[in-house]
Amino acid sequence: MSKSTRTLGLAAAAAGMVAMTPASASPTPISAPTVPAVRTLYKSETVKGLKVFYREAGDPALPTIVLLHGFPTSSHMYRDLIPALAGRFHVIAPDYIGFGQSDAPAASEFTYSFDNLTAHVTGLLDQLHLTSYVLYMQDYGGPVGFRIFAQRPSQVKGLVIQNANAYLDGVGDMPKQVFLPLWEKRDATTEAAARTFLKPETTRFQYTFGARDPEAISPDNWTIDQALLDRPGTDAYQLDLLANYKTNVALYDSWHAAFRKYQPKTLIVWGKNDPFFIPAGAEAFKRDLPKAKLVWLDGGHFALEENVGLVAHEIDLAFAGE
Repeated sequence: MSKSTRTLGLAAAAAGMVAMTPASASPTPISAPTVPAVRTLYKSETVKGLKVFYREAGDPALPTIVLLHGFPTSSHMYRDLIPALAGRFHVIAPDYIGFGQSDAPAASEFTYSFDNLTAHVTGLLDQLHLTSYVLYMQDYGGPVGFRIFAQRPSQVKGLVIQNANAYLDGVGDMPKQVFLPLWEKRDATTEAAARTFLKPETTRFQYTFGARDPEAISPDNWTIDQALLDRPGTDAYQLDLLANYKTNVALYDSWHAAFRKYQPKTLIVWGKNDPFFIPAGAEAFKRDLPKAKLVWLDGGHFALEENVGLVAHEIDLAFAGE
């Protein structure tokens, strides 16, 4: 068959198809992509004169869970957990002053302490008119959340503890070697050792060491965290917070007393391969909270990266409907 014959045949077939199509027929509509019912919103409130950024998702009529992030990250660490919870919970995830998208005044303009970080979180909760919530805490989230619990035990309906210490049992050898000397005497030598926690290799190490599959951990994590750590002046206030961490240790006994007195419903989800906050710290909570449920996660300090589904499931079992 010649090329011209084939062309004529195709044209005739096309004409026949057009002829078989009713003139009144309209094109089949293409369905719009499904939009998720729950969205994460990115908001901020001015608290004590400073902008506090937070992520929010879920129906405010549902039980509220407040996600308190660790060092050196921000509410970004909860980006996958938020949508996993938002169908059953109202979720609030703030950035502390000096972290993430919140204001970060210079150390000379703001006293960076865990008391002040906590005051801005509680200020946000007050402005959002939240009076009943579960606290999820990781790393620095522990001293912030345990302060909130000690101050407002009637408002805290439960605790989710993920690699967040309230016992010296949980402090690994690596942080002990750096921070015990800093807490005893802050000088150029002890500050130099503490600065290793602000370096890119340490930030990456916190995410990858102990991970089930390090290649499954997005490098966006440490890239974003390090970009914020490297902002001019950030090292000064981060050193202030590392030194101020000793005030948390000084409060451990009072937190233990509050645990024993109020017995909050508690879920412990702990990355068992964490070299910073070691497994003994998870087990220590059972001394004062004997009814706490302990779930080991196959991961390191930021074990949530590979265990979002399991953690969300355990939170649903423990707190949905509270």
